[in-house]
Amino acid sequence: MKLRVSVAKQRLWVVDAAGGVLCEYPVSTAKAGVGEEFGSFRTPRGQHLIRAKIGAGQPANTVFVRRRPTGEIWTPELAEQHPGRDWILTRILWLSGCEPGRNRLGCVDTMRRYVYIHGSPEPVEMGVPGSHGCIRMRNADIITLFDRVPCYTAVDISED
Repeated sequence: MKLRVSVAKQRLWVVDAAGGVLCEYPVSTAKAGVGEEFGSFRTPRGQHLIRAKIGAGQPANTVFVRRRPTGEIWTPELAEQHPGRDWILTRILWLSGCEPGRNRLGCVDTMRRYVYIHGSPEPVEMGVPGSHGCIRMRNADIITLFDRVPCYTAVDISED
């Protein structure tokens, strides 16, 4: 099993070893487009893997900062208190690049850029770019995906 992400289609697919689609989710990738450089706020392309899974057993809408639950649960009222905050909610699949010089090591290292697949507040629109580089999903979808995929699952992120 592996994951495929299309930036153009703003979709994530879970595919089996033969390439058959097992399920599909709408996502939101970077508002700034694709790119691998540190500080670019872009979604990295190429071959990745899930290096760590964070948040097992946490309630939906748990707020994470630096991959740790803050003790907060996202609500519209909390969002009003923190305008402009980049919300990382519910579960985190931390990505690591597999291609040295493209998305691994040096100034293009996906893991050191803290690029995740993670949950988002319900009002965040899926199907359109809007993140700071991560791949955002609906909370219910990230919970389902988190429970389905193990660490070291391959993740292919492409522009098409």
